[in-house]
Amino acid sequence: MSRTSEHVAAFNHAVTSGDWDTFAERFAPDATMDFADIQVGPFEGRTAIASAYQENPPTETMTLLEDGDEQARFRWSGGGTGSMRLRWAPDGSVQALTVSFD
Repeated sequence: MSRTSEHVAAFNHAVTSGDWDTFAERFAPDATMDFADIQVGPFEGRTAIASAYQENPPTETMTLLEDGDEQARFRWSGGGTGSMRLRWAPDGSVQALTVSFD
């Protein structure tokens, strides 16, 4: 399993379990997360990312359509598609994540 597919599996687990703290541990302490197409974020640091997920948790899981190490495409369980641009820290955690919606 690629690290991108592992990240998506962890995201899907957090959606169904509500355990966003464990999911946030996948991010580097100084990670950034932003959204290209909506007025949310950017979020800087693992704590801010965890808070964002806890305050406004996603309700749909995602399926990878294209699984790339730095660029991936996905489909939401309720319909709609998007892409993720990922940068990884040397320890394998997510250093930066940018999400775009189609």
